[in-house]
Amino acid sequence: MTEQPTEITLHQQSRELEIAFADGLRSKLPFEFLRVNSPSAEVRGHGIGQEVLQVGKRNVNVLNIEPVGSYAIKIDFDDGHDTGLYSWEYLRHLGEHQDQIWQGYLQRMKEAGASRDPH
Repeated sequence: MTEQPTEITLHQQSRELEIAFADGLRSKLPFEFLRVNSPSAEVRGHGIGQEVLQVGKRNVNVLNIEPVGSYAIKIDFDDGHDTGLYSWEYLRHLGEHQDQIWQGYLQRMKEAGASRDPH
């Protein structure tokens, strides 16, 4: 199990969540990246192949972050999405594999002919 972060900072102007762990890992996760990779069933579906591509989220903002026990945070986005718990383990995974995950997302958007921009 991943240890709790040593620091979590919400940067509203740059629209990033900065998270640091005791072993030195420090990640800046853009709000859009967090939103399109939400761990919620609404985004991930209930199994492989049931994922729902999130489009038009380029300008999404975070309204609020709430701790959930000692293992996760809940993020409220300004597009109304507020389900899914971002565990420390999941946030660490997103930080460690951010480039690969983002490139995969951009490829899926391209294949779908979809846009990151709101309609």
